[in-house]
Amino acid sequence: MHFLAVYIPEEKINDIKNSADIVDIISETVVLKKSGKNYLGLCPFHSEKTPSFTVSPDKQIFYCFGCNAGGNVFSFLMKQEGISFPEAARMLARRYGIDIPVRTMSPEQKKRISERESVLAINRQAMDFFCRALLENASGKKAMEYLLKRGISREIIDDFKLGYAPEGWDNLAVYFSKNKQPDGLVEKSGLIIPRKGKSGFYDRFRSRIIFPIFDISMQVIGFGGRVMDDSLPKYLNSPETHVYNKSRSLYGLHMAKGKCRESETVFIVEGYFDLLALHQHGIQNSVATLGTSLTPKHVQILRGFIGKNGRIVLVYDSDMAGIKAAQRTIEVFDKGYVDAHIVVLPDGHDPDSYLLEFGAEPFTKLAAESKGVISFLIDCAVKKHGLSTEGKIRIISDMKVFLAAINDNVARSLYVKELAERIGIDETAVLEKVREAPAGRRLGVAKPAADYVLQNNGNRLERRIIAMMLQFPEVLPEVDNRGLLNLFEDNILKSIGQFILDRSGKPASELMTIIDDKNKKSIIASLVIGDDLWDRDGCLKLVAQFESSRYRNERKLSQEIKDAEERNDYELALRLLKKKQMQIKKAK
Repeated sequence: MHFLAVYIPEEKINDIKNSADIVDIISETVVLKKSGKNYLGLCPFHSEKTPSFTVSPDKQIFYCFGCNAGGNVFSFLMKQEGISFPEAARMLARRYGIDIPVRTMSPEQKKRISERESVLAINRQAMDFFCRALLENASGKKAMEYLLKRGISREIIDDFKLGYAPEGWDNLAVYFSKNKQPDGLVEKSGLIIPRKGKSGFYDRFRSRIIFPIFDISMQVIGFGGRVMDDSLPKYLNSPETHVYNKSRSLYGLHMAKGKCRESETVFIVEGYFDLLALHQHGIQNSVATLGTSLTPKHVQILRGFIGKNGRIVLVYDSDMAGIKAAQRTIEVFDKGYVDAHIVVLPDGHDPDSYLLEFGAEPFTKLAAESKGVISFLIDCAVKKHGLSTEGKIRIISDMKVFLAAINDNVARSLYVKELAERIGIDETAVLEKVREAPAGRRLGVAKPAADYVLQNNGNRLERRIIAMMLQFPEVLPEVDNRGLLNLFEDNILKSIGQFILDRSGKPASELMTIIDDKNKKSIIASLVIGDDLWDRDGCLKLVAQFESSRYRNERKLSQEIKDAEERNDYELALRLLKKKQMQIKKAK
C-alpha cells in the first residue's frame, strides 16, 4: 500500500479511481483530439510543436513520447499542480462528491495533512470574509459605489467573488483568531504579517477592493488588492506561498478556459479591472498576468487550452508598453511554439476605459487587425527611426537581436524577408547583420532530461515481454512458471516484471498508484500505452522467441570461451567466464 493510504482508506482510493475519468481531468488543461482508441494533445510538461502526449481512456493512463512523463490520473494532477498524492486524491474526491472521513485519522495523522490544503481552506474563509464586508457591511458601501462607478456590474462582482478589506489594522487577524485558526498557519497564507518588534499580527490587505485569485479547480490560491484613492502601492498581491506562484498563475483563467478552448484564442491584459471589463463585454476568452511578465509556464498552460494552432493576443495601452512586452516575450513565444499578436489601444486608453467608451465591436476589430510580435516591432522601429539611410541602419540595429533570438530557421528567414522588403534593403545584407548578433539568453523551456527511457531502451525483447505482461495479464502464470524474469539482463525491467507478478492481475493504472519510483512509473506508462493486439498464441510465440534468443546467447558465449582457450588467450577466456558466471548467478 502506498504511504498515502495512511491518510486515505484504500477503499476510498478505489472509489476515486472508479469515478475519475482521466480524459475528463486532462481535458481541463489540454486540448485533446481523438486518435484511434486514444487521445492526442500538446504535452503540458514540455514545449512541443507536434502533439506527442497520449491519453488512453481504456487503460486510464497518459504518456508523453516527447519527455517520457507518464502515469495515471493521480500522477497527472501531482505533476501538473505540484502536489502530493493525498492532495490529488482529495481534489478528485471533492470533484466527484466522495466523502473522505476525517474521523479515521489519528492526531498525528491530522498534523501531517498537507499545509497546502490548510492554506487553501484559510484562503476560502478569507474570501468569504471579504465578500461579506463588501456586500453586507456598512463599511463596504463606499467600495461598492466605487466598483459600480467604474462600470463593473453586480453580475461580474458576484462571478469573480470581489470583496473589500475594511479599514483598520487587524480586522482579518482578529476574525481568524476568534475562529481558532493558528496565527502561524494564517501567516503562511500571506494574509497577515507579524508586527515588527511587537507581539501580534496585522492584515496585509486594508482599505482595498479585493480580487480573489482562483486556480482552474476553483480553489482560492491568493488575492489582489487595489486602493480606491491615489495612495501607494496602488496594487498589492499575495506573496508566493505553498499554493500561489505568480509565474504559473493567471487571473481569470478559471472563467476563461472554456471560451479559450472554443475560440482557440486568448487575450492577455495586465490589470484586474481590464480583465473584468473584457469579461463584462462578452470577451470571456481573456486572462491577466499577476504583476509579472508572461513566462514560459504561462504560455505552456495557455497553449494547453488554445491548441497547437491557437493564438495569443497581448493587449497594451501604449506603444512603449507594447514594445517592451514584445521584446521580453519573443523567445518565450518562440520556444512555446505559439502564434502571438499585439494590440496597442489608442492613446490615453487602457482596455477598461476603451471598452467602456467604445464597446466590444471596435475592440474585436482592432484585435482582428493585430500584428505578430516581430511585425509589430518592425512597425515600431520604422515609426521611431524613419526610412532615411541613417534610419534604416538603426532599424536593422534594433531588430537584429530579436531576429537572432528566433530558433526556427524558416520563421527567421521569413521575418528577415519581411524586414528587407519593408525598408527596401537587400535580404542578404539584413541576414548578415542578424548573423552577427549574439543569440542571447535562451528563455524557453529546457529540453526534457534524457532518462532511462531515452538513454536505454533496454533489451527490445525484454520490453515486449513486460508490455505483454501489462496488456495481457492472462499470460502471467506462464511467465512465472517458466522463470522468464531470471533470463532478463536489464535489472530495471526485471524489477518491474517482478512487481507485476507480485500484484498479479492489477491493471496498469492501479500499479501506478502503488509504485513510488517515477522512472518505473514512466516505463510502465510507455509500455502499456501501445495498441498491440495480444492473444495467447502471440504471447507463447514471443516467450519462445525470447527463450531461444537467451539460450542462443549462452551457447554463443560458451563457444567464445572455448575458442579463446584454444587460442591460449587466457585473459579473454577469464573475462568471458566471469560474464557467464554472472549470468548464471543472475538466473539463480
